[in-house]
Amino acid sequence: MAATAGEQTNQYLTFTLDQEHFAVEIAKVREVLEFGGLTKVPRTPEFMRGVINLRGSVVPVVDLKRKFGMGATEATVSTCVVIAEVAVDGEATVLGALADSVQEVIELDPAQVEPPPRIGTRLRTEFIRGMGKRDEEFLILLDIDRVFSADELGQVQAAGESAAAA
Repeated sequence: MAATAGEQTNQYLTFTLDQEHFAVEIAKVREVLEFGGLTKVPRTPEFMRGVINLRGSVVPVVDLKRKFGMGATEATVSTCVVIAEVAVDGEATVLGALADSVQEVIELDPAQVEPPPRIGTRLRTEFIRGMGKRDEEFLILLDIDRVFSADELGQVQAAGESAAAA
């Protein structure tokens, strides 16, 4: 179904974590890199895997599977780092997020997106923008700005800055 006037079709980069399909708005993605060349930073949160050198800039890399309680991302030939821009207190921060594999860029019109599931007030779901419907499968549409709390991103930023100063 094509989007009608007034509705805006959005593009998403799709990727997998533990065989589940996720997507993030393409406007937030800067590039996708092969996984490798990671430098571990001591005394950082468990979900932070280290930093990479991205054309001379230190970029922190986080493991979304660890953040979501899905175990750790293993390095395979399909493992990628999605470089994304995340808003922290109104300021843009660049970080890398590990994915088991990156699939493709797709378009979804608003009619293909359902609201996030209500699981009660004890479980956090505010980082889920919605559930995208594509063929017979669902995509979990992430609001990348809400995946990490301001404190967590502050720790990631600080680790990246201390690695750059070393």
